[in-house]
Amino acid sequence: MTDLSLREDGKVSMYVCGPTVYDVPHIGHGRFVLVWDLLRRYLEWRGFEVRYVSNITDIEDKIIRRASEEGVSTDEVVRTYEKAWWDAMDRLGVLRPDEEPHATGYVDRMVDYIAGLIDRDKAYETSDGVYFDTASLEGYGLLARQPLESLRVGGGDRTVVGEEEKRSLLDFALWKKAKPGEPEWPSPWGAGRPGWHIECTVMALDLLGEDFDLHGGGNDLTFPHHENERAQALGAGHKFARYWVHSGMVVAEGGEKMSKSLNNFVSLTDMLERVDGRAYRLLVLQSHYRGPLQVTQTTIEVAERSLAGLDALARRFPGVKPAPVHTPAVEQFTAFLDDDFNTPRAMAVVFDLVRDANAADDRGDRASAETLAATVLELTGAVGLDLHTGAAEVDDETQARITARDEARVRKDYAASDRIRDELTALGWTVEDTPAGTRVHR
Repeated sequence: MTDLSLREDGKVSMYVCGPTVYDVPHIGHGRFVLVWDLLRRYLEWRGFEVRYVSNITDIEDKIIRRASEEGVSTDEVVRTYEKAWWDAMDRLGVLRPDEEPHATGYVDRMVDYIAGLIDRDKAYETSDGVYFDTASLEGYGLLARQPLESLRVGGGDRTVVGEEEKRSLLDFALWKKAKPGEPEWPSPWGAGRPGWHIECTVMALDLLGEDFDLHGGGNDLTFPHHENERAQALGAGHKFARYWVHSGMVVAEGGEKMSKSLNNFVSLTDMLERVDGRAYRLLVLQSHYRGPLQVTQTTIEVAERSLAGLDALARRFPGVKPAPVHTPAVEQFTAFLDDDFNTPRAMAVVFDLVRDANAADDRGDRASAETLAATVLELTGAVGLDLHTGAAEVDDETQARITARDEARVRKDYAASDRIRDELTALGWTVEDTPAGTRVHR
């Protein structure tokens, strides 16, 4: 990872496709965001200056459909589910992006960009909208890694009015002319809204510039979304991402992809009511980012036990501060992460240190044990895994809130539970949900 050919030495520019906010996040979203949070933290720990951009898609067919189903405005759908998204991310300990652009804030620039593609003969207008002409771009389909003929089967990203107007099933919408009742913006081709793919191209280029270093996303976005982003950039004469990195999916029992469309997703919000967000981070760390991750009660419980072992070490050495002092272990840890971000092997190094620290302390070698413990704290901190020394001493008023929150959770009054959590947070407490109930620490 650290031998990347960067646009600017010592600096990493990084764009990651963010959520379409039309529902609460599921555990697949949690894994996806944690992967990029881990990479960002590691790069910063290694001394790189990282500029991290991740967008919010706040206008899209799914949002319009949700608003229609609930009888509310698209703005209300976006407000509700964007808040749910960030609440979940905060509870996972995910760092906020340096920039979180919203698609609706870029529509004017998207219109100008599309006009430029038409001028370059890379796009054409139909009665339904404006489409990118994939045949006009040499090498279209590079990220898909399969013959274009196979991609044409079932191609296209929407049903068009008069399908003969679309030159190829692979051509994709840049601008969608509005139907009655849909949100719309003005354009030279009539009122409408941008296609999904153009959003990320325009925002990434605007905030990171040409030839930025790394574009991340789930492997389900490789084609068509990322390929279409790339095509739009190249079609307009821009250099785009130097590196494309894709994370694997969370799968349900039997290996099926976890997704809302398959109705087999588990709400991340619900999971975090029962599971320490750090345990989910550890579970993600113990799987390779490119492979599938099966999240079950068993795998979560294993992660919780592993986390308990790490916290026990932190309690055993309460005065020790993080420090990369055990050089051979640090070298192993960084070597594994530099080799295609192999977090499972890197975490194996950490757990070997935990074992050795406890063994050294048991035989009375406190100095060596503290050195090893300091290295554990350093390396877990490098990937955002904060270890806890135990529950904090709390005053009577805070304890009353904790008790009230646990009672609310028992009766499934999640609104009250969330309200009390916000009150505790405002008072300076970090709130954790554990099987034993609410735990707080400063």
